[in-house]
Amino acid sequence: MDGVFLCIVAERREEGHKTGLRAGREGGAKETKRQRDRETVPGLKAADERTLGESVTPVIGGGLDSPELQTESDGAHRCLRQPLMLGSAPGLSGRWERLEPRPRARMLRQVLHAGLRTSFHALGRFVASHPVFFASAPVLLSILLGASFSRYRVEEDVESLLAPKHSLAKIEGNLVDSLFPVNRSKHALYSDLQTPVRYGRVIVTTRKGSVLDPVHLDTILKLHKRIYQMPVTVPATGVNSFNYSFSYLCLPDDKNVCIIDDIIRAMEEIQSARISNSTIPILRYPITQLADGRQAYIGHQLGGVQGWGPNGGVRGQGTGAKGEGVRSARALQLTYYLQARGGLMDRVASQWENAFCAELQHFAALHPKLGLHPSTSSSLRTDFQFSSVLAHRPLLASLGACGVLAMLCCTMRDCVRSKPWLGLLALLSITLSGLTAAGILNLTGTTYNSTYLGIPFVMLGHGLFGSFEMLSSWRRTREDQHVKERVASVFEDVMLRFSGSTMLHLMTLGLAASPLTNMEAVQLFCRTAMLAVTISYIYMLSFYSSCLVFTGYLETGYRHGCFCRRVPKPERLDSKPAWYRCLMYTRYQDEAQTTNPPIGVGNSHSHTPNSNLTHTHTHPHTANNPATHGLGHVANSTLTHPHTHSTAHMDPNPQDSHLLLGCVRRCYGDWITNTYVKPFVVLLYLVYISFGLMGFLQVTQGSDPSALVAMDTATVLYTRAQQRYFSSYSPVIGFYIYESAPYWNASVQRDLLEYAKGFQRISWLEAYLNYLTDNNQSTSQPRENFTHTLRHSFLREPQFAHFADDIIFAERGQGEEPDVAASRIFLVAKTTENKREEMSVLLDTLRRLSLTSRVRFLIFNPSFVYLDRYAAAVSSPLRHSLLAVLFLLGLSSLAVVEPLVSVWLGLTLLSVQFGVLGFMTLWGVELDCMSVLCLISALGHSADCSGPLLCGFASGRGDSRTRWVRVALERHGVPSLQTLICYSAALVPVGAVRSNLTHTLFRCLTLTAGCSALHTLAFLPTLLTFLPPSKTPGNRPEEDGQRQEVECVEMNDSTRVVDQITTV
Repeated sequence: MDGVFLCIVAERREEGHKTGLRAGREGGAKETKRQRDRETVPGLKAADERTLGESVTPVIGGGLDSPELQTESDGAHRCLRQPLMLGSAPGLSGRWERLEPRPRARMLRQVLHAGLRTSFHALGRFVASHPVFFASAPVLLSILLGASFSRYRVEEDVESLLAPKHSLAKIEGNLVDSLFPVNRSKHALYSDLQTPVRYGRVIVTTRKGSVLDPVHLDTILKLHKRIYQMPVTVPATGVNSFNYSFSYLCLPDDKNVCIIDDIIRAMEEIQSARISNSTIPILRYPITQLADGRQAYIGHQLGGVQGWGPNGGVRGQGTGAKGEGVRSARALQLTYYLQARGGLMDRVASQWENAFCAELQHFAALHPKLGLHPSTSSSLRTDFQFSSVLAHRPLLASLGACGVLAMLCCTMRDCVRSKPWLGLLALLSITLSGLTAAGILNLTGTTYNSTYLGIPFVMLGHGLFGSFEMLSSWRRTREDQHVKERVASVFEDVMLRFSGSTMLHLMTLGLAASPLTNMEAVQLFCRTAMLAVTISYIYMLSFYSSCLVFTGYLETGYRHGCFCRRVPKPERLDSKPAWYRCLMYTRYQDEAQTTNPPIGVGNSHSHTPNSNLTHTHTHPHTANNPATHGLGHVANSTLTHPHTHSTAHMDPNPQDSHLLLGCVRRCYGDWITNTYVKPFVVLLYLVYISFGLMGFLQVTQGSDPSALVAMDTATVLYTRAQQRYFSSYSPVIGFYIYESAPYWNASVQRDLLEYAKGFQRISWLEAYLNYLTDNNQSTSQPRENFTHTLRHSFLREPQFAHFADDIIFAERGQGEEPDVAASRIFLVAKTTENKREEMSVLLDTLRRLSLTSRVRFLIFNPSFVYLDRYAAAVSSPLRHSLLAVLFLLGLSSLAVVEPLVSVWLGLTLLSVQFGVLGFMTLWGVELDCMSVLCLISALGHSADCSGPLLCGFASGRGDSRTRWVRVALERHGVPSLQTLICYSAALVPVGAVRSNLTHTLFRCLTLTAGCSALHTLAFLPTLLTFLPPSKTPGNRPEEDGQRQEVECVEMNDSTRVVDQITTV
């Protein structure tokens, strides 16, 4: 019966049970057992009535694990897994033993695996049958969608990207704006980088001396005059052009006069006194008194101050106390506030900002003794997006370096089996998927921002993992099979793991993109990355698989893997030069079969000397334990279908195969599992955990937006000057009393003064109480007297008239004095170099105080929208993604993944994340928006690397741990190593980009690749040699060491029936 597989089920017991086993097989017990089996196993009775001459169905040991119908392919032969009674056929003797019932969870896993693997097998055959369509469709779609780049737009609102979306600070800001419009209060409510609407700002520093020296003071006032008179022509050409100056665009006060900084007025007073030879007024710090008697806070306008101490001594920089005179100052900050009343005025203000920066650059060239550091309302946005402009060429270099290494990783000494173009085509598939995703985003109106620079690396790591796994599986298939069958076997083997890895990526990114995330930049990044990973997965199934089909036909025709020309046979190469023979080296099929006898895993594949047997496979399985399990990373089909893999899989001449595979097979696998190496690897892991913990305890939040912009830009230079000269005091904090309060009550007055104690303050209440005291009036007056004196006496004094903007009166009735409905005072805290951290602590402290105070108040500064709950907003996506992955692994272990695989994979992900977070802190990376995005993507990357290795190890049965660790390293460690090599090479050019954002990206992704490599190639191979899952043949005590064997025998002799029972 030519070409039929007779799969005979035998049972192997331990040596001590052999005698009793023979006795139990004889006599009437045999018929009784057969009858019992016939009643137990479905279909036996019907099978007993058939003869072998009729339609004999080949059998394989699917009944080892479940009586479900399963299929398995070997070239053109298909073995249907179903129970069959061979003893009923004439001339054949057979025996059936009762199989132990399987747990439902394991049976469910087997059914799911069988269904999924069969589906992927059919999909692989379908793709291999239509390679031209699946290769051309992605290319055409990418070209069509790539034409949508005319709709390309850049995000302009950086605050909405980097600030928490839902925060108490934004609610407080809306309430404050309804009472005291922030746009009109921004000259008083000073903030570093978050001043609302339009403005121009410059920090003037001196390289020698003080900015208050007569020469520098005159130069600064000259600069102020030039800026004040600087015209802006809109439109630039045409008869309708109009010149706009600062006096037209400025923010006016209640007298319709442009608001300018108080330090300018003080410097003009000093200059006038010096010209008139009169007494120079004393400039005090941080609150000074102007000529009109008004007190002004200049702490954010004068920096690097040295004050006069007691007895004429000199204080250090920034140590001047209130009321002390200023001896010298190293820096001066000027701000020019603009108003934007509509679309036209906003465009004019934008052009004025550009002209402002150009004017400062020209003025700095004329006065080299002064340093000018400009900043405008658009500087942060421009410098944030400038990172993507700087990264254009390095990204192309990354693509080139990755392409070269991908080609080398796919190259072998054998020129026919070498497939260098597949490495380049894998990169092309990833590029096409990125182009398609970008086209979809452009068509849907999505805006671009610089955080998207991390998306290509998410796609690169995942796509390369899939391509190298497919190529590794292709090399394990039988070369005498048709290309369609080989591609179908590759799909059956790889796509279950690759699909599971894709699901992990989508789960982590999807939850981070959900409404649970409170940061817009994280949501947009994860949403876009989800789209890109999905399209990359589809293109890997279609475009790259089609390329694999084409290269398979080249291999079948013995054509050169690089030059695509047919390789001559060895006898024709003998007359060629040595370099030509080296270039055209290959092994023909007959030569390969002669020189390379098949060797299987654990020597389980063997050829029988029987001439009638052309191919024999022995499949060891532990009883009641499925041969393969896995997630979507899951089952290693080489164990369930070893006959579909090449006989040269365990080539005894590794120099003829891939270089990395030969190194892992001959050297690294034996070295990493060596008994004397294991203690050092365990010690290395303890060191890894120790340093990770050290960094984890030092994690700091990076809420400063300037840490995400390009280096050497206006924002960075301005921020450095701010930190150096103006770090002594915090931004101006608005203290808003938003409900009517009994200000005339002495206890309320004491509470409000106590709250402001310890701050530098500009307070109408404190000034009014001092006014009453100076006029010999009581501070505790009836409401009518208190309000009447406030309105008609205090606010009409010239030095106190500006406090009218800080009080809102509410009418009570005719003839009655109005109430103070709301009011505000301004507070400034003394700070150190850690200004932002101290501001965050101060914000929380004052908010807690507002909950217990009798006076209802709130505090606000525009910078609070970045500080408020930033740590929670930036860390919650990472926490949610990690919990989602662990939940997915736990849930899948019930039906899809073997539980120990889920446990190991979950622990590996936690260990990698812990290490990346700790080491990035030690490397100087703060926990900001970009680093959190890298940590989220690291979950999927580490699962790509370690998942297949764990599943390959867990799926092995009946051999030693060390042996299966080596096998898993050969099959899955090499593709992971190839992915990490190409991935790391692509990161190197990005590290050279002069940008804080790309530096954070480079450091986090480099640590991700390094920690993943350590776990995949060192920690896991060592720990798995002495930790569960166990590899002993008898895992269940009630089985008494029983073990079942299945052997498929191909019969070539159709003239007679062979009765053979194989004992392995």
